[in-house]
Amino acid sequence: MTVLSTARRPSESLVMDSLNPDYPPPAVTPATPRVWMFWGTALWGLLIFSAMFVGQIGAIVLLVAQRGLPMDLASLQLVGREPQALALSVAMGLPTTLAVVWLAIRIKKASFVDYLALHWPSWKQLLLGVVGLILIVLVWETMSRALGREATPGFMTDLLKSGRDKGAALLLLFAFSVAAPMSEEVLARGFLYRGWSESFLRVSGAILLSSLVWTIVHLQYDLYFLAEVFCIGLWFGYMRYRANSLWLTTLLHALNNLTAVVLTMWLGS
Repeated sequence: MTVLSTARRPSESLVMDSLNPDYPPPAVTPATPRVWMFWGTALWGLLIFSAMFVGQIGAIVLLVAQRGLPMDLASLQLVGREPQALALSVAMGLPTTLAVVWLAIRIKKASFVDYLALHWPSWKQLLLGVVGLILIVLVWETMSRALGREATPGFMTDLLKSGRDKGAALLLLFAFSVAAPMSEEVLARGFLYRGWSESFLRVSGAILLSSLVWTIVHLQYDLYFLAEVFCIGLWFGYMRYRANSLWLTTLLHALNNLTAVVLTMWLGS
C-alpha cells in the first residue's frame, strides 16, 4: 500500500502561498545603487583631481629629465610652455583620471557604465544640447564684443598660434578636443554629479556644485571667462540630467573646444 506524503517542497509551498489571499507573495524591491554619497564623492573627487594633476605634471617631469635639465621650477615652466609639451601633459591626465575613477567605482562594486551614465543619447537630445550650447556661446561672444574684450583668452590664442607654426596643431587638437573633455567630464558630470545628485544636494545642487568644481579647474582664466565656463557647465549639467548620458556632455564639451581651437588657429593664419 502506497502512502501519500502531505509534506510540500519549498517551491510548492511558495506557489500555494501565492495563491492564498491571506499570504500574498513578498514584494521584491530593487537593490539600492551602490553610490558614494556627498563626502565620499567629495573626497574621491579630490583624489581624482590630484591624479589628473599628477598625470599632467608627470609628463612635464619626464620631458625635463629626458632633456637632462635640472629638476627645478624654472625648468618645469620652461618646458611646460612649449605647445608639444603642454599637449602631451593634457593628454596624460586622462589615463590617471580614469584609473582612479575606476578604482572608486570598483570599491563600491558598481557598474562603471551605469555609474557614469555611459549611454548614448538620442539625436533629439544631441540636437538640443548643441543648440543650447551655440546660444550660450553667442550670448557671451556678443557681450565680449560689446565690452571690447577678446573672445578667447590671449594666452590660449598665443599657444594655439605657436603650436600651429611649430607643427603641433594635431597634437593640440587631440589634447583640447578629446583628452581634456573626457577627463573633465568624467570628473564633473560623471563621478561628482552621480554621487552628489543622490545625496542631500539632489539634482539641482549637484549641477551647481559640479559646475563650480569644473570652473575651478579653469583657474588659469580671469573672472570674466570663468563666468562663461560656469554658465556652460550649468548647461552641461542640465543635459546630463535630462538625457542621463555622460557621452552627450562629453560630445558637447569636445565640440565646444574643437570649434574654439580650429577658429583660433584659422583666424591666426
